[in-house]
Amino acid sequence: MKPRLLSTALLVCAAMLLAGCGDSNYQWGWYVFNPAMPKGQTNIQFMLAGLGLTITLSICSIAVAVVLGMLLAIAGLSQNPALRWVNRIYVECFRAVPMLVLLLWVYYGLPVITGLQFGTFVAGLITLALSDAAFEAEVFRAGIQSVPRGQREAAETLGLSRWQAFRFIIFPQAIRHILPALGNQFVYVLKMSSLVSVVGLQELTRRANELNVTEYRPLEIYTFLVAEYLALILIVSWGVRTLERRMARGRH
Repeated sequence: MKPRLLSTALLVCAAMLLAGCGDSNYQWGWYVFNPAMPKGQTNIQFMLAGLGLTITLSICSIAVAVVLGMLLAIAGLSQNPALRWVNRIYVECFRAVPMLVLLLWVYYGLPVITGLQFGTFVAGLITLALSDAAFEAEVFRAGIQSVPRGQREAAETLGLSRWQAFRFIIFPQAIRHILPALGNQFVYVLKMSSLVSVVGLQELTRRANELNVTEYRPLEIYTFLVAEYLALILIVSWGVRTLERRMARGRH
């Protein structure tokens, strides 16, 4: 059995064991999500609607973070001291601030400064993108620096400009080293998107909390929530590993 599948199986077994070690009189109320019952169908649809919002927020955030992280990485590798300082200040500051604190500042504080009102989705997008960009910058910087210097010298010998050398020689090699870390960062953003529920975004965690208020079945509802996040992250991990294998075959 593969390690990831084994860990998943162990997690499921541990959850069942913990459930059995609790109150022996507790009756599991899986009717909350029973598709054969009208109320169960409604609850499932309610949760799945939050799933789509979680995925959308995560994809948009990681897309912005990748672009911003790449720009910051280029600034960090620049020969211009001012650009390198911009990189270091940004990376150190945003890596030091907890995601939840940054979210509250963006949602409640930033409108006071700018005079603009941000919706919950936009506030979450800004927070996740700004925070993750600091990590993406380090990922790109390390990946670019992992390419042997001889590759750059060969590009100069061929008369390629810096941009051409980066685009056709350096970056295609660096992406093979960067891809696993990018996959990890996407998983990180996917999990951290649950924090946006604090400001009212109707994503997975917020909907689970609201459903618990009406049904008051926390064990069943939050177990269902765990299963949704677990399925999402396993799918992302599988996709990243598949892409890694294809790129490895293409290299040979």
